[in-house]
Amino acid sequence: MSFLVSLLSTPAILLAVVSFVGLVSQRKSPTQVFTGTAKTAIGFLIFGIGASTMTTTLQNFNAMFTAGFHINGVIASPEAATALAQSKFGFAVSMTLIIGFVMNLVFARITPFKNVFFTGGHSLFFACVLALVMKAHGFGDTWTIVVGGTILGFCSAALPQLCQPFMRKITGGDFQAIGHFNMIGYALSGLLGNLFKKHSDDTTENMKFPKWLSFFKDFLMGFAFVMLILFYISAIAAGKTAVLKLSGGTDWLVFPLIQALTCTAGISVLMTGVRMFLAEITSAFTAFSEKFIPGSRPALDVPTIFPYAPTAVLVGFLSSYAAGLIGVAIMVMFHFSMVIIPAAHICFFSGGTAAIFGNSTGGWRGAVFGSFVVGLLLVFLPVMLYPAFSQLGITTAMFPNVDYNVVGSLLNGFLGLFH
Repeated sequence: MSFLVSLLSTPAILLAVVSFVGLVSQRKSPTQVFTGTAKTAIGFLIFGIGASTMTTTLQNFNAMFTAGFHINGVIASPEAATALAQSKFGFAVSMTLIIGFVMNLVFARITPFKNVFFTGGHSLFFACVLALVMKAHGFGDTWTIVVGGTILGFCSAALPQLCQPFMRKITGGDFQAIGHFNMIGYALSGLLGNLFKKHSDDTTENMKFPKWLSFFKDFLMGFAFVMLILFYISAIAAGKTAVLKLSGGTDWLVFPLIQALTCTAGISVLMTGVRMFLAEITSAFTAFSEKFIPGSRPALDVPTIFPYAPTAVLVGFLSSYAAGLIGVAIMVMFHFSMVIIPAAHICFFSGGTAAIFGNSTGGWRGAVFGSFVVGLLLVFLPVMLYPAFSQLGITTAMFPNVDYNVVGSLLNGFLGLFH
């Protein structure tokens, strides 16, 4: 069991297996098979190192920001919520994940939704949400696994289809799909971008900067500059004592500098990994799909499209995080029973991707507006499932992603009809 769960939660291995099968089916030489398979796995692991580095630094930013500005509430972090769910319902969650992966292949084979989902971490988070909803309504493991796994498999194949019209516009082809369970939000961002379609050529990547801000033309330098400002604002607001708790002995005014630059290094590493494994998996997957699931495409994690509009990623992070903070203010003002705190790393990856979709149809205006709306959804949607999860003891962290909450709330509402 633990072997299968580990395997299905490790997309580098899954993608390497697909690459291997694809290359063998093309009758490539043993050297080419080994090289292509290894490059796929290594490239994805490099990508993972970059993503992990960024996530860690952004979590530190989040800790300083919430301490400095005295924001208390439920953190919108799928990682923390998953840890709580697995500790209570580990078997049901694990089996839902496994059945979900199998059903994804089944649905991709027999339906028009030809997407094979490879972001194992997101599948695990979604399996947790579905298992928790079923458990909240008193279902045993068997029904939880069967229903949850089937829904997970269907969503894995079908939801990327919502994004595909925009993906073709972003990438210039139909060779990959998005595999990240904010796909309803990304498609919405692309649709909202159409409100500014007459400005679609005025994209984030063509933004004109004053001469003294010309370094923003280099994405990494612009990213580093923004991160430095954000980290120092949060560190100074949090104060010396709070920062030293995170810094591990590093001086409290040096720590934000190192964190900002480390975050920038992380995105550089991430993009290097993306370029490496994407080149290998694209050609190999074509042969795999022709043999096993004709017409299918891999649904891959969102940083695979960051190189198409890197400035939009930064714009989307800032816009969605601002929306999340506005959401916090609204919840406090209207005395919500709980306050959902936006997680910086979620806003970066999800808000940044939403901006790429909005940018593709409405230029920088679409990027700002689309990511802002998605930022609001990331903090308000978890409120709907909080009552169900809280009765199971899941109270300190919630799943922020749009798809989890939309599908989870529909399932929760449907099951509630029979109580």
